[in-house]
Amino acid sequence: MPAASVALRPRNNRRRRNKSASESPKAFDVFSGCGGLTLGLKRAGFRVVGAIEIDALAAETYRVNHADVALWNKDIRAVSASAVLRSLHLRQGELDLLAGCPPCQGFSRMKTLNGRRRMRDDRNDLVLDFLRFVRVLRPRAVMLENVPGLGRNRRARILTRALRSMGYTTTCAVLDAADYGVPQRRRRFILLAGQGGEISFASKARRAATVREAFATICHRRAKSDPLHNLPERRQPHVQEFIRLIPHNGGSRRELGTGRQLDCHLRCDGFADVYGRMAWDTVSPTITSGCCNPSKGRFLHPTRNRAITLREAALLQSFPVSYKFSIRRGKYPAAEMIGNALPPEFIRRHALQVHRFLTRKSPAR
Repeated sequence: MPAASVALRPRNNRRRRNKSASESPKAFDVFSGCGGLTLGLKRAGFRVVGAIEIDALAAETYRVNHADVALWNKDIRAVSASAVLRSLHLRQGELDLLAGCPPCQGFSRMKTLNGRRRMRDDRNDLVLDFLRFVRVLRPRAVMLENVPGLGRNRRARILTRALRSMGYTTTCAVLDAADYGVPQRRRRFILLAGQGGEISFASKARRAATVREAFATICHRRAKSDPLHNLPERRQPHVQEFIRLIPHNGGSRRELGTGRQLDCHLRCDGFADVYGRMAWDTVSPTITSGCCNPSKGRFLHPTRNRAITLREAALLQSFPVSYKFSIRRGKYPAAEMIGNALPPEFIRRHALQVHRFLTRKSPAR
């Protein structure tokens, strides 16, 4: 069997596990990506015991940041849920939480033209592989996150009906991460399911986090030594001059008038955020896989004449400044990994609700 298909067991896991860790609810992260979901679960008090991720670069990043978790770097369709239970020395029903975000490209608004077109993407059926794991593992709680389009898809109906038939009470909605402490607009479909009871969503934050607050965590000394913050930009001189002219703090290319815009922009009536600047004192737009390219959206720095850096994009996703991302394959694969990640703070807040459900504590205020 190839080495990439084998789950790596945590080093000295039994010897290092203290009493409080062994008492923490156990979670398994399916479609883990670079680890945003796992980080949010850990910060909510879960002990993440295993994860599955197909992409090698994301798995590399995951291992660097979560070396204590057993990781299957493999296509979930080739992973036996029963084998996972045996590898983790668990019996059916002993896992506290199964959580995951199946690949969402086939459900995205851009790909489906706001729901007007059906997408035949074989990754869409990975939602049903998530259900396969639920059937075998029978966790006490389930958390699934995805783009809003999944909520309108028949696979979501199949999933919720199956969960209810197994005794879970389901709660699902489309929520905006900006309402839960993430300095970014990001509407997501989230489903929570509890075995024998309802799990409510977290309360909204009292105020929104801002771009200014997120970027303030990069001190000058750290910025100079952070490779994620210092990858160079390469742009033609006329594009650099165009960026320089765009007004600071939320400015748009449309404010320049027709005489100063690029010809390609004049020929296109949509995508108004392209070559727009973020604003300091509000949330950012959705961080996508094109987050370091201003031709992909409103990804220019509020005042500096450049796109946001990969580190700044990760901060807007609510990753800590110390989180490591592999740039072995270059800037754009790393940007895709960051843009596809789950915001850890969004996950943390809802995972706290799951934790309280599992431990039967009073709900959060």
